[in-house]
Amino acid sequence: MVPMNWTTLWRIARRDLHAGFRGLRLLFVCLFLGVATLATIGSLTASITSELAARGRVILGGDVEVEMTQREASSTERAAMRQGASAFSETIRIRAMANGPARPGTPGAVLTELKGVDRAYPLTGALRVEGAGLPLGDDAVLVDRALADRLLLRVGDRLRYGTARFRVAGIIVEEPDRVGEGFTLGPVAIVSLDALRRTGLVQPGALYETKYRLTLPAGTAPDTVVDRLKARFPAAGWEYKTRDRAAPGADRFFQRLGQFLSLIGLAALVIAGIGVGNGVGAYLASKRGGIAVLKVLGATTRDIARIYLMQIAAVALLAVVSGLAVGAALPSVIVALVGDLLPVRPATGLHVLPLLTSGAFGLLIALAFALPPLARARSLPAAALFRDLVERSVRPDARTLAGVALAAGAVVALAVATARDPLFAAAVLASVVGVLLLLAALGVAIRRLAARLPRQRAPLLRLAIANLHRPGSQTVALVIALGLALTLFVTLAAIQTSLDAEIERAVPARAPDQFVLDVPSDQRARFAALVEANAPGATLNIVPSLRGTITAFGGTRVADLATLPDDAWFLRGERGVTYSATLPQGSVLTAGKWWPADYAGPPLVSLDREAARAMDVTVGDTLTISILGREIEARIANLREIHWETMGFNYIMVFSPDTLAAAPHSLTATIEMDDRHQGAVTRALLAAFPSASIIATREIVGQVRTILDQMAAAILLSASVAILAGIAVLIGAIAASRAARTYDSTILKTLGATRAQVLGAQAVEYALLATVLAALALALGIGAAWFVIVQVFEFGWAPDWGVILATLLGGAVLTLGIGLAGSWPVLSARPATILRRL
Repeated sequence: MVPMNWTTLWRIARRDLHAGFRGLRLLFVCLFLGVATLATIGSLTASITSELAARGRVILGGDVEVEMTQREASSTERAAMRQGASAFSETIRIRAMANGPARPGTPGAVLTELKGVDRAYPLTGALRVEGAGLPLGDDAVLVDRALADRLLLRVGDRLRYGTARFRVAGIIVEEPDRVGEGFTLGPVAIVSLDALRRTGLVQPGALYETKYRLTLPAGTAPDTVVDRLKARFPAAGWEYKTRDRAAPGADRFFQRLGQFLSLIGLAALVIAGIGVGNGVGAYLASKRGGIAVLKVLGATTRDIARIYLMQIAAVALLAVVSGLAVGAALPSVIVALVGDLLPVRPATGLHVLPLLTSGAFGLLIALAFALPPLARARSLPAAALFRDLVERSVRPDARTLAGVALAAGAVVALAVATARDPLFAAAVLASVVGVLLLLAALGVAIRRLAARLPRQRAPLLRLAIANLHRPGSQTVALVIALGLALTLFVTLAAIQTSLDAEIERAVPARAPDQFVLDVPSDQRARFAALVEANAPGATLNIVPSLRGTITAFGGTRVADLATLPDDAWFLRGERGVTYSATLPQGSVLTAGKWWPADYAGPPLVSLDREAARAMDVTVGDTLTISILGREIEARIANLREIHWETMGFNYIMVFSPDTLAAAPHSLTATIEMDDRHQGAVTRALLAAFPSASIIATREIVGQVRTILDQMAAAILLSASVAILAGIAVLIGAIAASRAARTYDSTILKTLGATRAQVLGAQAVEYALLATVLAALALALGIGAAWFVIVQVFEFGWAPDWGVILATLLGGAVLTLGIGLAGSWPVLSARPATILRRL
């Protein structure tokens, strides 16, 4: 017979689809959820990163930034920086205590980031202020809104920093280079450079950062200037930024978080693909009679394939377009709700690439999972279709398998090609596919084992076991659905409880109460005496504090590396450096020996074990560190394991005392004491040491808690889509077996079974599957959560097993309830009606 033309086929498909769109709702829901999630995550990430790139010059405060710590540039260095620059600006930033007027309900003193600026600041962008603006007088200070609120400051109030007093000249509305300044421990205040020096805070050894910003003539590449300065001052240990990488930390964080969340969304879409397959299978099963009639009337195999392919394609396209519309619109809503929590407020607009990528993923997933059931309906003869309730089909043909393989390969290729880290993306996808294959293999094993079990005497148990292996059973699909749902429940519980434990248990239990910075190095005894006088029995840990940059390791210059080694985050810019005659608190020696207390010889350094592993160095190798503009080559004397969770002074590099004792530096201390003494200690220390800064542990914990809560919320929202997809898979598996179960239920009712008995048999069947899958879901979920917490975000692993087991039990009960609810249409079918259709 001659195949029908496309117009006729579409007319048949449209009329049939109009009458039976209800059967493809599961296909629509699964694709919509996955595509909308991917499009939202991709669009939001693109909005933030593109805004960071577009505003790079304003965020950085110029075209090039040169940063150094604990010193200012010499006249020679300044002249080299100014060479070829069209404008030049200097700022100094230091942590300092702001002492405000004594008012009820205020802390009196607040830790801030005090920033001194010259008359050229800002080179780019605009500093928006309520009140007087730039230039600043020697007694004027601009304060951030958060600082004004904490100290109840108004324009005209007096504020003290160190030994200098200032008048509040205005409230900062917008600081143009705020994002480029990086992480801060308090609100900002801005004074002139001369006024900052008048405070007495900028002293030899104090921890302050000096930044020089340059604007360049049109056509001058920032990297050219950076390369020239690196060649001129190779041992300076400066940190460079350009307008193209104005906020590398924020950009890197959002790129990685966006990639991680996108891969969660892609995993959810793959999981939803199983629901697509089940939904298409159930839909085509409901059309079995119509397909058989069409074949009897002369429709060819190609006609059948085209009719239902057009139907599936139409619904899939509608789902993808709807998901893309939501994904394009939702970022604007998110920005409106939580825009103040983001480093920059992204501009609204369409980001075509993430939308096209998400749409391509959706269509490819739909194709890969819809082809097998479509091939089955296409290839079976009419007679087989009529008896399909008890006779299952053979495996898909080679052409169908090839199409599935091509679609799956395209999904993997697209995911890897668009990922920031292709290996990570490939590993995540391989893990998802591996879990699906493992669950499918377990489903086959359960089905075969159920067929070999001896006949049970209990009727309900016998029926439940028979349901697992009878012709037309959906055991494999149910195992995949239940396994995925329970695994996702466990994964979320483990991630959430580990993030909570990172703050709730580890930090408060062992953290000091206060950190004190910038204590003069010759005032150690006086400092200790003051603390003891105001907090008897307090525990003190006082260490010297400097800043240094690793410029070479094991004979390799860091500047010569094309890319940094994995996990070598400490090679990016300056890090804390100290010296000690004894092994520091919170460290355990793992290799080598500690130097004698009276050691006097060539420079020695103790290195963190994980840092040594990242750089591939060990005891006996050399490490070159630039400190205060001078390069020091030291031999690695030993390696240490650092207990970071103590929140003490955990320095990656600790030198022998004779190496750095003569260098200008300050002291840093931690204090553990009763809460009732904290106020007295703070007042006494600030009165005696105006240059000191005091950080309450609660402030650090509060900031970390906020960050972790935001990360947990993002993970929870994204993973919730995966859970919804898993539930959709379960609903699809139930729908795919509905015809066969309705047939069985009708026979059982005809033979005298009650609804309660039929429902009980299905409840036992689902309970058996959930029991078998619980252990596997626990193992898979814990493994996935461990990877996310430890490998992706590098946090401590501390899940709450009670919560996890309770979540697993609750998830099993929930999925059991969904399964039984899906069985209700089977129970409500009237035997007489069903028998007349057979």
